[in-house]
Amino acid sequence: MTNKRDGTLYTGVTSDLVQRIHEHKNNVKAKFASKYNCKILVYYETFDDIENAIMREKQLKAGSRKKKIELIETLNSDWRDLYEDIIK
Repeated sequence: MTNKRDGTLYTGVTSDLVQRIHEHKNNVKAKFASKYNCKILVYYETFDDIENAIMREKQLKAGSRKKKIELIETLNSDWRDLYEDIIK
């Protein structure tokens, strides 16, 4: 999640992506995201089990900002909000 292109980046893990993004967009249970207005879903990954999802979250958080931006731009070069894609 981000607030704008090349802006603040938020990385998290959830078992319900649609619900969690809705919460971010409406400032519900989203302290960091609310503080920095991170309401744009620019990248996501899905996993079959929460353990792998948590491991990946930790890996992403440990990575550099540059690597996070490169990952986003590889799959979403326009930094388009992907929320509408996942609720269809």
